Amino acid sequence: AGVPNLEDVLAISSRNYGQRAVIKFAKTTGCQATSDARWTPGVLTNYETKKFQEPRLLVVADPYADKKAIVEASYMNIPIIALCNTDSDLKFVDVAIPCNNRKTESISMIFWLLAREVRILTKQQGRNETFDTVVDLFYYKDIDKQEKEIAAREANPRKDAVSAQDYDEGDDGEDEDAVNWDGDDN
Repeated sequence: AGVPNLEDVLAISSRNYGQRAVIKFAKTTGCQATSDARWTPGVLTNYETKKFQEPRLLVVADPYADKKAIVEASYMNIPIIALCNTDSDLKFVDVAIPCNNRKTESISMIFWLLAREVRILTKQQGRNETFDTVVDLFYYKDIDKQEKEIAAREANPRKDAVSAQDYDEGDDGEDEDAVNWDGDDN
């Protein structure tokens, strides 16, 4: 929000767990995102490349995985905000946000909170208004894993599931031998 033009902010994640969060963050705030698994050298330093960019701020999901982008940004004196774990290298990082940067839930929550705060500070939304984008949209979803879970559920339906037909009509759901914790002798 300290950058006047949000298009001058570049959000980066080379790990799968942060790529969707970075893309959603960029879409929600209006900044740019690079979520390629491989950082292209010269993006920030070589003006003759096709992908050349001149951001004024870098937001990085993992300092270890995005080390090449951080080093290249340091050559150009670009400030860097990074989501850092306890073992992250803070060399060239200007602002460290402490979080678990190895789980999609943590990365997604931080980028969701950042997106919300940027929208509030740029007057796109009021502080008391609800944020219309849910945090679940920022989560990384492994499609293969989801398909396997669906297939497993269809192959093995829950045997302990109780349907409405299994209840006797006269049963009120109370166990006759249950202990009464209220102290009443009824």
